[in-house]
Amino acid sequence: MTSNNTASGLINAAGALMAALSAHADLPVPRITSEQVVSAERDASGDLVLVWGLCFGFHRDTALSDFEQWRQALGVDPAAVEHGSTGPHAWLSAATTYAGVPLSLTGYYSLALGNHVRDPHVDPGVPVGEGGGAK
Repeated sequence: MTSNNTASGLINAAGALMAALSAHADLPVPRITSEQVVSAERDASGDLVLVWGLCFGFHRDTALSDFEQWRQALGVDPAAVEHGSTGPHAWLSAATTYAGVPLSLTGYYSLALGNHVRDPHVDPGVPVGEGGGAK
């Protein structure tokens, strides 16, 4: 696997970050990290190429609303949103490409309502998996 472990490798991710924040300056502030992700590219020897991507995380009481605002602004299809959970913790996640850079959105929340999911795409009175909720 080929990767760029110098600061220059972050230039595209930094540019995409500036573009996203400039284009959507009125949206809630995400927790921003950058990490290397496998791209669809291959180098001259056929090895996979790692590129720097962006991760927008949402952790506050408004995490799901913040996640949804960014999802809509970035044009991510609601059907592409995935739901995961472990114990009392749950999250919604979606991946896209912005300005040529992989970008993931993740909204974290607590399953405070037992097995009822509090998420903008699911009726809060319907347990996950029933009635077409997030899976």
